[in-house]
Amino acid sequence: MPLYEHVMIARQDLSSAQAEGLIEHFGAVLTENGGTLVEHEYWGVKTMAYKINKNRKGHYAFLKSDAPSSAVQEMERLMRLHDDVMRVLTVKVDAHEEGPSVQMQKRDERGDRPDRGDRPDRGDRPDRGDRPDRGERRERR
Repeated sequence: MPLYEHVMIARQDLSSAQAEGLIEHFGAVLTENGGTLVEHEYWGVKTMAYKINKNRKGHYAFLKSDAPSSAVQEMERLMRLHDDVMRVLTVKVDAHEEGPSVQMQKRDERGDRPDRGDRPDRGDRPDRGDRPDRGERRERR
């Protein structure tokens, strides 16, 4: 069977128990239609980049499934109809990665960004020889 990963955003005014209940509900939909919920993670309440349905935050959940496409289509259909679910993203993958998702790993374990101490301060900028002199500056009024 094909492998899928799903990310779901639920409304911010739900409790975390209700948000996790949604995960269990949609996992049950998959199993009823011949698939299995391999693993799921509740990422918690996160701030979104833009408002969705007048909400600034949302409960994020990540699901890994092994299901036929008909089961995934039925789960997505029910998610679209559910009032508490704002967005869903489903991606077909070749294999599930082992261990926790990148979102659940600690920042120092990921090693994706250098420490802030590696950047030079504003006063330590190198000379910009490619720019001409700006001349005298006028006073601001």
